[in-house]
Amino acid sequence: NVGLEKAKKAAETTNAIVVVPVFGEKRRQCDTDFNDMAALCGLEAVKAVIDTAIHINPISSMAVELKSTKIPLPSPFPPVRRFDPNMVPGLIRHFILDVSGRQQSPPDFIAVTALCALATLLGVKFKIYPKQNDDWCVIANLWGVLIGRPSAMKSPCMKEALKPLYLLEKEFLEQYLSEKRTHENESKLNDIESKIVNHKVKKILEDGNRHAALRELKNNSDSLPPPIRKRLIVNDTTIEKLGELLNENPNGLLQYRDELSGWLSKLQKEEYQGDRAFYLECFDGNGRYTYDRIGRGTVEITNCTLSIVGGIQPSKIAPIIRNAIAGTADDGLIQRLQLAVFPDDPMGDWIWRDCTPNADAYEQYNGVFQSFRALGAGQDHCLRFSSDSQALFIEWMEEIHRIARTDEIYPALESHLLKMPQTIAALALLFELISGGREHVGIEATAMALEWADYLKSHAEKLYSLGRNQGIAGAHLLLKRRDKLPGPFTARDVYRKGWNGLGSVKEATEAVQCLVDYKYLISELLPTKDEGGRPTYRYTWV
Repeated sequence: NVGLEKAKKAAETTNAIVVVPVFGEKRRQCDTDFNDMAALCGLEAVKAVIDTAIHINPISSMAVELKSTKIPLPSPFPPVRRFDPNMVPGLIRHFILDVSGRQQSPPDFIAVTALCALATLLGVKFKIYPKQNDDWCVIANLWGVLIGRPSAMKSPCMKEALKPLYLLEKEFLEQYLSEKRTHENESKLNDIESKIVNHKVKKILEDGNRHAALRELKNNSDSLPPPIRKRLIVNDTTIEKLGELLNENPNGLLQYRDELSGWLSKLQKEEYQGDRAFYLECFDGNGRYTYDRIGRGTVEITNCTLSIVGGIQPSKIAPIIRNAIAGTADDGLIQRLQLAVFPDDPMGDWIWRDCTPNADAYEQYNGVFQSFRALGAGQDHCLRFSSDSQALFIEWMEEIHRIARTDEIYPALESHLLKMPQTIAALALLFELISGGREHVGIEATAMALEWADYLKSHAEKLYSLGRNQGIAGAHLLLKRRDKLPGPFTARDVYRKGWNGLGSVKEATEAVQCLVDYKYLISELLPTKDEGGRPTYRYTWV
């Protein structure tokens, strides 16, 4: 009986039971299924057969009862605001949209990288005082992180947005190599001159005129300092070397990491807590830091101006978020990733696109970098809000403090929101300078920055949900992969798969318990083999 055999296999796979018609002595040769039984014996007889089978198997009985009471699983993430092109000045907007359209990537990633790159080039040349009388000073020092799955086009977006910086880096390298060759030739001449002077001084000493010999040495003791290579971007460096590079480039640097997970994971380790403290000091952009090493001696960094940008996958940043929420790593490092963007995955099919890059858009974009490069360095350029934009900023700042201090906000998110005023003031300054303003930060730039405030707040809430809605996220993944699990299964069967987000006992248990709560699974306590042993639960899909 092929049909009966297939039914039994299907029942094993889904933890169901097989019920077959019962005809008794009335059965004819043509009677084979429940339709025939109903015609021969009546519907009540069919119902009695099915009810009897269900009564024998209580788990399946419960499954029938609960099948219609499943509760839809909520989304593990709160909704986020989509990137609005009007949130950036027109001089960089067209470039962002062009790259996003050609790559079919989120414009959020290009915009954040572009702002971090421009903040690096601006550095300490211009500052903003967010209050009219107070000496609170903000430098446009930005920390951005692009959060998305491996195929979300994070790396191509960052490379496109950083092109102007890499062109400047190439120019600086060529200049350095030229100066280095000149220095080497000058040094050779100095060596020859030094030998001549030494011979002359020796003769003067032989004549017994020590003062004349000393005077001759002083007149010829000048040595040429080696050239310094200007830098804008660093990738992987120790904090000692980074400190030296910051001293050589006091306007600031950009730390660009294609994958931030390695850097963040390293700073979680006990032996790198000194590095972590250094990076925390770099966030404000105007801090000082001194470290003492036997090999390098004492190095004092007068301007810790360091912007950061990089990409990371949700599964890699989730445990770091959980540590911050739990308080085990809550020193504010994660909260300093203020330009953290976590856009929803784009909907719709991918289509082939082969378009010529918009040369005019790139020219405008690169022109902003050139204008920032030409800004005067070494001068104290300090801007303040205009009167109308100041009122707008005050209104928003009062609102964000009120929101952050409500009972509904947990401490990690509260800390994140309370760091936003510095970031929003920096963005307002950046937008004003991009648009050509040099006197004060006007209403248009301020309104644009406040649009970013609402946008970034929604993305921060989604980011921290990685640590708060772990069970729901795991439940969604488990639903997608239910076919890869045995019929009845245990939490151990789940975490042994090693799936991201379900690879530990705690993660697997939270996910299956969530599915039990939402009526997708039925739990059954299995008898323990040893007295006093830990109870084991077996789960069956409804």
